[in-house]
Amino acid sequence: MTDQLFATLKSVNDEASFLVFARSLQADREAADGASLTLDGFQGEWANNSIATFIEAAVVWAEDSDFGVCPGPKASNPWALFAAFLWAGRGYE
Repeated sequence: MTDQLFATLKSVNDEASFLVFARSLQADREAADGASLTLDGFQGEWANNSIATFIEAAVVWAEDSDFGVCPGPKASNPWALFAAFLWAGRGYE
């Protein structure tokens, strides 16, 4: 699912494609719900398994990367930028 989810992330360019990505992210999270936690706390590909840690990771990514400037290039489309924010919540530590 990760390759397909990443491809969906990269295709975000408007409201409709953002919602496709958001639904795909939801399905990815639901699939991870059944996975056992690894020793490092991952559940499937998800490092952040609660809404609190998910949001915290997304915010820290935004702060650390100047909201996508580093390593760049920063998405100029706000829908793609918000999709990147959600993607970061999934696995940024």
